[in-house]
Amino acid sequence: MNPGERLRRLREQLGLTIRDVEAASLRLADKYTNQSFAISLSRLSDIETKGIVPSVHKLYALAVIYRRDIADLLSLYGMNLKNCVTDREIALPSIPNSHRFSLFNQIPNTEIPVELDPAFNVAASNDIGRMIVRWGTVPLHMLSSLIKDRKYSYGYIGSEDLTMYPLILPGSFVQVDESRNVITMKVWRSEFERPIYFVETRQGFVCAWCELSASMLTLKSHPMSPVPSRVLRLGSDAEIIGQVVGVAMRLDQWLARECEQEDTGS
Repeated sequence: MNPGERLRRLREQLGLTIRDVEAASLRLADKYTNQSFAISLSRLSDIETKGIVPSVHKLYALAVIYRRDIADLLSLYGMNLKNCVTDREIALPSIPNSHRFSLFNQIPNTEIPVELDPAFNVAASNDIGRMIVRWGTVPLHMLSSLIKDRKYSYGYIGSEDLTMYPLILPGSFVQVDESRNVITMKVWRSEFERPIYFVETRQGFVCAWCELSASMLTLKSHPMSPVPSRVLRLGSDAEIIGQVVGVAMRLDQWLARECEQEDTGS
């Protein structure tokens, strides 16, 4: 069956007439004061029988009326939200500027270790594969119970963002604890102890060490980075999103890109 026929079957299985759907959609349109949610009798007939693709507003209305996840209705038209992360690599593998990354929100389940070897010693280096006794599929929203009061978001380090190079390479994913958005000032024993912050500026996002003097925020680059440190006014020119508490980084892809640039002479 084509998408329209499947939508018609969903409607008929619920015992709804075309007029029922029209009336329900009009109530949504009234709630949001937006007639784009309204589905007329003729429009629904065209969607079901003539292959007309519904607009995003009408598709949302159908999802609500038919009690279906909008992802299910999108899949009727060949769009699988679970493919967003993998399709990113095909459509646009790298983006020049650092930015927030929310595609992980589209993955409803994940495989995590649910049982560890009782003999596992956290003090020693181990083979992770041997450490894990059993893996299980867990809805990601269930992991929120492990986070407690912390709020995490994710960022992507742009392919041209060398602010923290070589400590954090371009193309890395960073986990940001938004509850840690106040700069800590002290003497750090090493660069690995010094907090790295994810900052939003007028020019975009950046990962950097930070120093604050009155209202002036200094975004300090890594000493080996070609990017100079910058001074911005906190509040008007920059906002601290939070502290970077985790990094996912591939080393081989970075080396491959460097070799490609040398081969092309760029």
